[in-house]
Amino acid sequence: MQQVSEQQLEAALKQGISQLGLALSEHQIDQLIRYLNLLIKWNKAYNLTAVRNPMEMIDRHLIDSLSVVPFIEGKRIIDVGSGPGLPGIPLAICYPELPVTTLDSNGKKTRFQLQVKGELGLNNLTVVNERVENCNFEPFDQVISRAFASLEDMINWTQQLCHQEGVFLAMKGLYPEEELSALPDGYELKICHRLNIPGTEGERHLLVLGRR
Repeated sequence: MQQVSEQQLEAALKQGISQLGLALSEHQIDQLIRYLNLLIKWNKAYNLTAVRNPMEMIDRHLIDSLSVVPFIEGKRIIDVGSGPGLPGIPLAICYPELPVTTLDSNGKKTRFQLQVKGELGLNNLTVVNERVENCNFEPFDQVISRAFASLEDMINWTQQLCHQEGVFLAMKGLYPEEELSALPDGYELKICHRLNIPGTEGERHLLVLGRR
């Protein structure tokens, strides 16, 4: 694989952030690059993501995760099926005052996240290694997931994690007509945001779901 320099990675990240219309500090950009470098390093040994190319990781992982930054609100958020911390860790970096919880049942992936938390000093990040059905936290304002499950399963498995007035944020590719027609009773699509993600082919959508 062609070697990519730190400067090339940073330039690609900054370009993507600019195209998303986000304003991040140099410190936040530095933390995102440090996170990426840790992901590249750990991925060689622990297979945390199928994406191997560092430049591809910028677009498919970091920029994709950052695309939802404008839609984050409320006092607490949980990222379910977080894998190596996507989108939870980029969100924790972008919102240092927001308590962010990441949840994954894979011990390798949560150990990696804990390493990132320690090295980057992400005091607002809580990493939980558990199956979602076994979790019973104080409900969150937003429950986010990225390619975690069908909309029906996402709601059925995580409804106890979502505040009565809270919402589920489902990051999807193509607009999921069939999944929307199978939503559990009492739940509805509140709004759908079409995400334009630089460097990524194909459609991306953020579906905001909530109780009727």
